[in-house]
Amino acid sequence: MSKNRQLVIPAVTVGVVLIVIAIVYWVDSANALPSFFPGHEAGSSHHHIKHGLAAFILGLGAFIFAWFQTGPATTSHSATSQ
Repeated sequence: MSKNRQLVIPAVTVGVVLIVIAIVYWVDSANALPSFFPGHEAGSSHHHIKHGLAAFILGLGAFIFAWFQTGPATTSHSATSQ
């Protein structure tokens, strides 16, 4: 897999945004969510725990992707059998 270090900063940014979205889902009830969030329901006191968990897992995935992109570049070594 080739490394693309230009993707590190966008991946970290997406990860931070998704973690913040997860916290919003966990803290606010469905009626307090911004209207553009999936799950916004006027007059509802329900908390969308699963939406928050999904956003959190995707955020962690973005951080892991960025971490793998910062690793050393792989070089192919030809193995010789003796």
